[in-house]
Amino acid sequence: MTDHHIGMIVPSSNRTMETELPRMFAAREQAIPHDRFVFHAARARMKHVTPEELQAMNAQATRAATELADVRPGVVATACLVAIMAQGPGFHCTAEDDITRALRAEGAEVPVISSAGALLSGIAALGARRVALITPYMKPLTAAVVAYLEDAGVEVVDSLSLEVPDNLAVARLDPADLREHHRRLDLSRADALVLSCCVQMPSLPSIEPVQDEVGIPVLSAATATTFRILSELGLETRVPGAGHLLSGGVADPGGVTRAA
Repeated sequence: MTDHHIGMIVPSSNRTMETELPRMFAAREQAIPHDRFVFHAARARMKHVTPEELQAMNAQATRAATELADVRPGVVATACLVAIMAQGPGFHCTAEDDITRALRAEGAEVPVISSAGALLSGIAALGARRVALITPYMKPLTAAVVAYLEDAGVEVVDSLSLEVPDNLAVARLDPADLREHHRRLDLSRADALVLSCCVQMPSLPSIEPVQDEVGIPVLSAATATTFRILSELGLETRVPGAGHLLSGGVADPGGVTRAA
């Protein structure tokens, strides 16, 4: 059995990154038992999803990466999508580069993933050019996310803001409610549906039921991050029950995968 150590930089108030991702990797361990995954988290302070707190949290990424370097992870994922997208188009590249430099300064030469970059990669891997999405954010932050995606060449045909500013309250949202929320979107032109455009908003139990209902690929920031982690580790991107992106039949255009 091979152990894969995964470093995560998460907001201090995030409860979902450390539940949904391990759940997906545990399901993969059941399907492909020769790979085992171990998680290590460093936290960056953030309680409310406001532009000021998001920017302050980004400034802590280098410190968090330096701490994670000590455990010598095989990959590091930073996990607040809106904190990156709110800084303007293309900022995920800057954030990933900053974290990479901090890790390398400590002797950790490992790939770095942001949930923002991972979502773009996941959409591209699905061949989707038009998406609809659901966020827990206030409308101005959702507009920033839409602008970010559209700058990257992804048309957002419709979006829904649940307008929950407190990050702990976002974690308490019932993922089953997404099975109703998505019906408020116009999916007639969408190639894919981003059911949760936030790693803090739980969605995993609803990914496949909604996908079965709408008939197009359904993904989330969390499933896209998992897809990129597996790809960067050179592993088959297959997780049972996590939607088409993690079916094992989708190739990462920016990564390398191998069969189990």
